[in-house]
Amino acid sequence: MQRNELMTWIHNQLQVDVFKDYAPNGLQLQGKAEIGHITCAVTASLAAIEAAVANGSDLLLVHHGWFWKSEPTVITDWKFKRIQTAMQAGLNIAGYHLPLDAHPQWGNNAQLAHVLGLKMQAQFGHQNLLAQGVLQDALSLADFNQQIETALQRQPTVIGRPEKPIQHVAWCTGGAQGFFQDAIDAGVDAYITGEISEAQYHLANETDVAFIAAGHHATERYGIQALASAIEVEFGIAHQFFDEANPA
Repeated sequence: MQRNELMTWIHNQLQVDVFKDYAPNGLQLQGKAEIGHITCAVTASLAAIEAAVANGSDLLLVHHGWFWKSEPTVITDWKFKRIQTAMQAGLNIAGYHLPLDAHPQWGNNAQLAHVLGLKMQAQFGHQNLLAQGVLQDALSLADFNQQIETALQRQPTVIGRPEKPIQHVAWCTGGAQGFFQDAIDAGVDAYITGEISEAQYHLANETDVAFIAAGHHATERYGIQALASAIEVEFGIAHQFFDEANPA
């Protein structure tokens, strides 16, 4: 399949133009014109690039790409090594950040709901980046914590009363601890994201809304796989997922 045709399809499906983001969404490094195999990963790290090359992939499809607004613009050292490795292999690299977080079907929030047994009912907040839903049956915070740990294979950081009943939940994958107040205002029992900062400890204790930091990488493994699977269904392009043992 022609690379540009695939990029246009993804762009339209994810409604990229709707979002104001911190990095470019779409093709970030041009390689081969034909796409016959895809490796998908959370981040366009050197390890992911090397895996894509070893897999014989023509495209590395990621959630965390390159060229963030806060990132130095020079191409040296680790950034040079990444780009050099990809270019020598003719590997295309495409990244989709906020548009993939928020997609109602393939997005990180939607996919995390499936993994954790949550029924997603609504999207809300800044650029619709938060999701809200329910557990079919209420669980204690301690039991919900165990369910999350089992599903994600990572021990979450949990602030709240272990015995607190949890049924109504808000979540936003990745580094979205700054949206905790939005979740509190929504009247939920618990909020799930990837990371925690100092302030969330106090907010959780003072509002009795549980805060669960389940890992930035761990909560964002699923959207990129769903997008790659959708591409395979639509166009017959096989894909592989490359994972890393990132504890953050």
